[in-house]
Amino acid sequence: MQIADFGDIRLHYRTDGPADGPPVVFANSLGTDMRLWDPVLPLLPAGLRVIRYDKRGHGLSGCPAAPYSMGALVTDAEKLLDHLGVKDCIFVGLSIGGMIAQGLAVKRLDLVRGVVLSNTGARIGTQALWDDRIAAVRAGGIESLADAVMERWFSKAFRATPELELWRNMLTRQEAAGYAGCSAAISGTDFYTTTASLRLPALGIAGDEDGSTPPDLVRETIGLIPGSKFHLIRKAGHLPCVEQPEEYARVLTGFLRDTGHI
Repeated sequence: MQIADFGDIRLHYRTDGPADGPPVVFANSLGTDMRLWDPVLPLLPAGLRVIRYDKRGHGLSGCPAAPYSMGALVTDAEKLLDHLGVKDCIFVGLSIGGMIAQGLAVKRLDLVRGVVLSNTGARIGTQALWDDRIAAVRAGGIESLADAVMERWFSKAFRATPELELWRNMLTRQEAAGYAGCSAAISGTDFYTTTASLRLPALGIAGDEDGSTPPDLVRETIGLIPGSKFHLIRKAGHLPCVEQPEEYARVLTGFLRDTGHI
């Protein structure tokens, strides 16, 4: 675990694998930290340079006052990859992480050779939805939203298991300002036009029980990029890397191979 100080923000990040391995960068969802990817990483091929980080307001990264802009979140990722000397990575982003992936690929194609847009959209929700969620967090904290979030995040079967408490606790222990700040960033983002300009290998992944970014939204978003592929994971909600890590790792590994990254 390391901290990169960029002046306006300190980002917590971690690298695993050989420094000269093919870089794969993971950006997690709203309300989670880099541990989101723990179920998948042991199932990926050896030799990758795996880079994870906590976006601003989450995990062990700094938490500036809300609101945040998507531009700031994209710039954070850009600065981190420049700091680490990363070029031509595969960028795997889930939910807001997938929005960061879209924005970064448009801004710095030298950094990104392919994207995995997991459980995300070019636009997610409406301003009214996010305004209501931000107001709820400010009034009652993240705890006030937690049960509803679990229903969107996970399939009915997973919600009946003890493991649900791990992810509920992860959510409620994030900073309220960070959750509200990133909610504002999502609210103000519409990437339909810019994502449609991308010309790079792209894979969309959706969960069939996702209550946050339904499969049709993911399919529509990834379809903006010519030549892209789409994969639906069944018996999974918004975080298929948690519910179906074997299938998630298999699909991701196939994409790494198909693009010549490994």
